[in-house]
Amino acid sequence: MLMGLFVALSGGAQVFTDYFADKTLRVDYLFTGDARKQSICLNECSELPSWAGRKHHLAELPLEGNGQIVMRDKASGDVIYRTSFSSLFQEWLETDEATHVEKGFENTFLLPFPLKPTEVEITLLSPRRKVRATLRHTVDPDDVLIRQKGLTHVLPHKYLLKSGSLERCIDVAILAEGYTPEEMDVFYADAEAACESLFSHEPFKSMKKCFNVVAVASPSEDSGVSVPRLEDWKQTAFGSHFSTFYSDRYLTTSQVSDIHDALAGIPYEHIIILANTEEYGGGGIYNAYTLTAAHHPQFAPVVVHEFGHSFAGLADEYFYDDDVMTDTYPLDIEPWEQNITTRINFASKWEDMLKSRTPVPTPTSGRMDHAVGVYEGGGYSAKGIYRPAYDCRMRTNNYPAFCPVCQRAIKRIIEFYVND
Repeated sequence: MLMGLFVALSGGAQVFTDYFADKTLRVDYLFTGDARKQSICLNECSELPSWAGRKHHLAELPLEGNGQIVMRDKASGDVIYRTSFSSLFQEWLETDEATHVEKGFENTFLLPFPLKPTEVEITLLSPRRKVRATLRHTVDPDDVLIRQKGLTHVLPHKYLLKSGSLERCIDVAILAEGYTPEEMDVFYADAEAACESLFSHEPFKSMKKCFNVVAVASPSEDSGVSVPRLEDWKQTAFGSHFSTFYSDRYLTTSQVSDIHDALAGIPYEHIIILANTEEYGGGGIYNAYTLTAAHHPQFAPVVVHEFGHSFAGLADEYFYDDDVMTDTYPLDIEPWEQNITTRINFASKWEDMLKSRTPVPTPTSGRMDHAVGVYEGGGYSAKGIYRPAYDCRMRTNNYPAFCPVCQRAIKRIIEFYVND
C-alpha cells in the first residue's frame, strides 16, 4: 500500500475505451482575481490527434496538488478521470502584489477526449486546502467549436529517447526558448545535455525505459531571453523572463497557450523548456512545465531540480536561516508534497523509512548516522517544516542525488503512470 500518495475513489476501475477516444482534449483556462477573490474562466477547448497520458488509474489522483480536475460522465455522474496540478497564479496569490492588484494567468491542461458529453470540474485550493475557486462546464465531443490542432504545421522535432509506445511510456517534450532558427543545433545539444543529466539521477536512471523524450525546435525571433533587471527584453517563442514576482532568478512564462500550441501534433505529457541564456535561474510548476537557463554552469543540476517540481510535485527543501516561517505552508496543515512535513500527519510521509532510534527531530550533528531523518528547515522556513535528509538535489545544486525519500516519491509517480 502506498501511503499518502494516491487518492482513489471507491468503486471499480474505469476502462479507458468505455469513455474515451485515443485523442486529447486540451482545455485552456484563465485563472483570475486577487488575494481576496479568485475565479476560473473557460477560454477554449481543442482536440489533439493522440492521447499520450495514462489509460489506467483513471479515477485516481497521482498527488493532491494545489488544484484538481475531475471528469464525470454526464449521463451517469460517474467519475471517469482525475488529475492534479499547481499554478503560477496560486503562487502569485501569496505575494504582496496580490493584495492590491487583480491579474489573470493562462493555464492549459490535457485530458482524455470523451466519447460522450462529459462534465469537467476544475478546483483551486488554498494553502489550507480550502476551495478557492471552482468551475463546472460540459464538454460535448460533437461541439463544432472544439478546435482541431496538430493535424498540420507540426514543428520540427527529433526523439532523443524512444523506449516504447505512448501507452507504456511517459512522454517528455523539451522545447527551445530564445533559440533562433540558426541556433537549433545548439538547442539539440542542450536538450541532449538535459537528458543526460536527468537520467544520471536515480530513480530516472534505472527506470529510463519508462520514458520517451522528444526535442522540439520551437524558434524565436531573438536569441536569448528577457532579463528585466537589465532592461533587456527579447522577442521569444514563449515570452519567458527572469524576475518573476521580482525574484531575480525566478524564470517563468505566462504564455502557457503558446507552449502547448508549439507541441500540437507531437505526443507529450510533461514539458521541459530550455532557455538560451547564461543567466542563473529556472522554475518548475507541478504538471505545468520546467523552465531552465541552459548555459549557466549550474544548468545540469538545476534542470533536474526543477523537473523534480514539475514531474513529481517535490517541494523545495531549502530555507532561509532568518525566516521563522513563511505563509507558503501553514504549520498546522500537512503539506501534500511528499518530501516535506509539518509532522501533523507524519505517518503519511516517510515515517516508515526511519531506522529505529532515529531521533525526531534529527539533529544535523548526526547527519552522518541518519541518511533519512526529520531535519528541521525546509519549504523556505527554518522552523516548523522538516525535510527527510540533511542534503538533497531538492535542497542544493552541489549535492549529487535525490535523497531516498525523494527517490521513492519519484519512483511511485513513474509507476503510477506506466503500470496498470
